[in-house]
Amino acid sequence: MKKRQRNLENKLVPLGLLIILLVIWQFVVETGVVERYILPSPTDILHVLTREADILFDHSLVTMKETIVGLAIGVVLGFVLAILMDRFRLIRSAFYPFIVLSQTIPTVAIAPILVIWFGYEMLPKVILIVLTTFYPIAMGVYDALQQIDKDYLVLLDSMKASELQKYKYAKIPMIGPSFFSSLKISTSYAVISAVVSEWLGGFKGLGVYMTRVRKAYALDKMFAVIIITSILSMVLVGIVALIERSVLKWNYVSRKE
Repeated sequence: MKKRQRNLENKLVPLGLLIILLVIWQFVVETGVVERYILPSPTDILHVLTREADILFDHSLVTMKETIVGLAIGVVLGFVLAILMDRFRLIRSAFYPFIVLSQTIPTVAIAPILVIWFGYEMLPKVILIVLTTFYPIAMGVYDALQQIDKDYLVLLDSMKASELQKYKYAKIPMIGPSFFSSLKISTSYAVISAVVSEWLGGFKGLGVYMTRVRKAYALDKMFAVIIITSILSMVLVGIVALIERSVLKWNYVSRKE
């Protein structure tokens, strides 16, 4: 009973705080403390979301398509690279510095180059998303593989297990929590990367829409895109959390106990 009450409080407190902030925001704009052209009110943003729902939906579909394709490729690439770095020391020595170096390059700086090289279609957006999302997966999985209790591997060695069997029965099952934690980070990065890549060129997408309305100083429409982007990120992270809960049932059972 107490646990159920605690869970209810954890949901109601943030919701109550959000409502209070929205009311204050609406009051500040309506009373003229902040001009509407600087900060649109929540009702202004809501009007945009309802009035241009069809247009925003079409742009959202394009952004989501780029996000899912780029995220899928980034996850596979990061996971495979982590396995190879764990298995072969030469590959780790060769690729590890470049993996770290890839994250020191600002996405805003590399996006125009990708557009020049690959045009305004979907490919440069997907490449940028892959560059952003593969890193948390690669590093998270690799670090988890390095932290596996060596006693399990010694036991498998005594049973003459092959390297493939070690990964199948010990390594991959044990890195589940770290993998899904990294996947949640990559998922949240993916939508943002898609929007950023669309800023610099494209025909459809939330980033393209935001660029067009920014030139018209339509801040209410820009805030609408920000809200949609946040919702899409939360939905994708929520889906990952559901998959994690179904795949790692043993982990949640041990937490409850």
